[in-house]
Amino acid sequence: MAATTTTHARTPLDAERADLIDTLAAVRGAMTATVAGVSDAQAGERPTVSALCLGGLIKHVTAVEEMWSRFMVEGASAMPFDLPAGVTWADIAAGTARELPRWMTEREDEFRMLPGETVAGVVKRYEEVAARTDEAIASVPDLSATHALPDVPWQEPGEVRSARRVIAHIIAETAQHAGHADILRETLDGRTGS
Repeated sequence: MAATTTTHARTPLDAERADLIDTLAAVRGAMTATVAGVSDAQAGERPTVSALCLGGLIKHVTAVEEMWSRFMVEGASAMPFDLPAGVTWADIAAGTARELPRWMTEREDEFRMLPGETVAGVVKRYEEVAARTDEAIASVPDLSATHALPDVPWQEPGEVRSARRVIAHIIAETAQHAGHADILRETLDGRTGS
């Protein structure tokens, strides 16, 4: 690997890690640019036929990044997809579960601005998670090291992810939602983040 190119929190980074952190910073910047000058009320508006709003998208990419960056370090324990007692995956799939798991309701809340939430607050939380992700990228011993994914219906049994692939997923997820956010912002007031 190339010589040190960037220093992050006093830790010399190799070229690959520096590139990954720089790419993440660029897509995060595209995401947060979409809420520049937007009021808290506008951040919660759903100006298209989708259920998406600007503040909700930032909350969602924050939650996704936080979960996956923890997975890089902790493995599947960072992704608790537990079901309530007596509820099965078949119940969830059929829509007949007597109780939804907490993680499902939290995911629904990710996509909307809740009472009392502000643009400044959701952006600040995003920045805090981003700093922790950058630290994880800088400190994970081997970007090729893998962890098994949790045993859930949407994953193949025994499937694994490397730290490198997790980082690529975070970049792709953020870039995709930055594009969605541009459309929402343009619909709100004719401006975009880019």
